[in-house]
Amino acid sequence: MTGLAAIANICVYCGSSPGHDPAFMRAAERFGGILAENGVGLVYGGGNLGLMGAIARATLEAGGRVTGIIPGFLARREHMLEAVQELLVVDDMHSRKRLMFEKADAFVAFPGGVGTLEELVEQLTWVQLGRHDKPVLIADLQGFWGPLLVLLDHMRESGFIRRPYEARYLVCDEVEDILPALRAAYAAEAHPRRDLPHEF
Repeated sequence: MTGLAAIANICVYCGSSPGHDPAFMRAAERFGGILAENGVGLVYGGGNLGLMGAIARATLEAGGRVTGIIPGFLARREHMLEAVQELLVVDDMHSRKRLMFEKADAFVAFPGGVGTLEELVEQLTWVQLGRHDKPVLIADLQGFWGPLLVLLDHMRESGFIRRPYEARYLVCDEVEDILPALRAAYAAEAHPRRDLPHEF
C-alpha cells in the first residue's frame, strides 16, 4: 500500500447547525461524495443535523462508509443517524473523542461552533505535544476560520507558539483540495505513526 492510499478513514469535525451560508452545506455534501468516490471512510459525531448530517448522508448516498460516534445524552438532541454502517453510542464526550481519534488517520475541521473549535484545538495541542502525527486540516471555507488563523499567527508573533513546538496544521479553502492535501501530508510522514497513550 502506497502512502497516497494509506488514509482509510478521515474524522470530520463540523457543526450540528447548517450555518447561514448555503455554501457550507454544499461543501459538506460535496466532501461526503469525495470521500465515497475515493474509498475513504468518514468518522464523525453521529448526528443527523446541520453540516454533520449533510456530510454523513452524502457519504452514504454515494456508497461510502460511515462511522458515527455519539454520547447517549446527545442521541435525541442531535437526531442520531442510524443508517450508518457503524454506530457507537458512548457514555460521554471524552469517550467519543477518544474513539474518533483512534478510528481516524487524519482530521478535518469544517465550519462549526464551540464544540468544533474545541475538537480542532485539542488535536492541534496533541500534535504540538508530540502525541501523534496524524494530519490536521482546517477547511477555511468562505474564510470561516480566518479569525482563528489570525489568532494563531498572533500567538506565534507573541512568542506563545514557539518553533520547536509548532501547532502543525494544513489549510484549504476549497473542498476539492482537502483530500489531496491530507494524502500528501500522510505520505510525507517518514517516522512511525504514534498514537495517544492510555493516559492523555
